Amino acid sequence: MNHANIMNMKTSRERILLVESDPEISDLISRQTLQALGYQVQVVRSAETAIQEVTHFAPDIIITNLKLPDLSGQDLIIALTSKAIDAPVIVVVQKGEEEHLVQALRLGATDYLLSPMREAEIVSAVERVFRQVRAQREREALARQLKQTNDELQKRVRELTTIYNIGKAVTSVTNQRELFGKIVDGAVFVTEADSGWLLLREGRGKAFILVAQRNLPKTIASKLNQAWDDGISTLVSLSGESLSIFGEPLARFKVSQLGKSALVVPVKLKKEVVGLLVAVKKIAVPFTPSNRNLLEAVADYASISLVNASLFRALEERAKSLQKVAGSAQQSEHRKDQMISNLQFQTLQPLNFAIKTIDALLIGDDLKFGTTQMEELIKTLEYLKKVSNIVRSLKTND
Repeated sequence: MNHANIMNMKTSRERILLVESDPEISDLISRQTLQALGYQVQVVRSAETAIQEVTHFAPDIIITNLKLPDLSGQDLIIALTSKAIDAPVIVVVQKGEEEHLVQALRLGATDYLLSPMREAEIVSAVERVFRQVRAQREREALARQLKQTNDELQKRVRELTTIYNIGKAVTSVTNQRELFGKIVDGAVFVTEADSGWLLLREGRGKAFILVAQRNLPKTIASKLNQAWDDGISTLVSLSGESLSIFGEPLARFKVSQLGKSALVVPVKLKKEVVGLLVAVKKIAVPFTPSNRNLLEAVADYASISLVNASLFRALEERAKSLQKVAGSAQQSEHRKDQMISNLQFQTLQPLNFAIKTIDALLIGDDLKFGTTQMEELIKTLEYLKKVSNIVRSLKTND
């Protein structure tokens, strides 16, 4: 074995349980060979003691003689298997008794040593098994790491999905109470909190109104749409900066009755704090920077929802104003139509009478007019007809 491998074993302090009743073999394997290479070796002389010791010592490898004073090595392997002890076993067997070795290998032994043995054979067998142990540990560590990474990715996907859904709700949900509820639900989820609430400033005053909550006690939940001071949010409203506080520092605030860790994020319109989004945990565990970033993102959506609500109200007011103007214009148009109708009625009747009268004078059998008078009557008749046509041409919406 090269020096690098020996140094690796010395620093790793890998543990070996040796089950051997022969003092000479025990000394050769443990003191003379393995301990000299830096392994941590625990020696027991019987299978019963080994079964008791294996739980406390937690060996990486077990070396056992197949001939023991109480149970055989095969019985020891069976006992370890029944207790779900998965440490690999190296068996020591006397030369000429290979049939016992075959049985041990069938029962689950990993490797073997033939006695009498040399130090190099001991080191070689132990190192072969340890390579398997180390490879298995690496695979298990990799599997744990992959699982942890996968769990983290799934968590991130759920958080991003929540943020995305809040964004959709902001643009599609017109009921503000429902929207505020979705915002608080999302805040509790992405921060892994036990409870949460949203406070909004009442007009230009200093008081904050509880507009949405999740998992607050009934005595506080009953204050929905009323002014409520949780004892800490006002500090954030003054500073305009997010605040994470837990443990003893939180104890002097009223919110400590609801949990042992709090995260408060301001909701701003431009630079003005108009609301506060709060998440609380029951245990004194600080919120992570990721929790804070996600809650600030949710708070931004809350701010957008307030802007949208303000624009919606402005549009409603503008629509009402335009509707009022349109109604007024419609009334004015109706009055104009009535005036034109009245003018037509009052004008056309005398015009028609005058036209008919002149027509009768011009076509009568007993004409008493001279040439000049006839010409004047004809011109007058033409003027009257023009005026009549003009009056008739006046349009209405009827």
